[in-house]
Amino acid sequence: MTERQRAVALRYDHDHESAPRVMAKGQGPVAERIVALALEHGIPLHEDRDLVHLLGALDLDVEVPPALYHALAEVLAHLYRANQQNPKG
Repeated sequence: MTERQRAVALRYDHDHESAPRVMAKGQGPVAERIVALALEHGIPLHEDRDLVHLLGALDLDVEVPPALYHALAEVLAHLYRANQQNPKG
């Protein structure tokens, strides 16, 4: 049996939030929709199965806990580099 695709969408407004929040999560068709919407809106994607598993255990609209800051910082650095290479959005 193959593992179903999983996805977690985060939002971070550094002016109003102290940490990113989990805004959507799911697997299978829901994950596919999350990815499709991100691509449709030019939102960079980052694939990290372990981090998605950890973030997927959080409730919706909950800030990412400090224990995950280091892993999340690596993802944010990746997204920053992606935005620098493709400054459309």
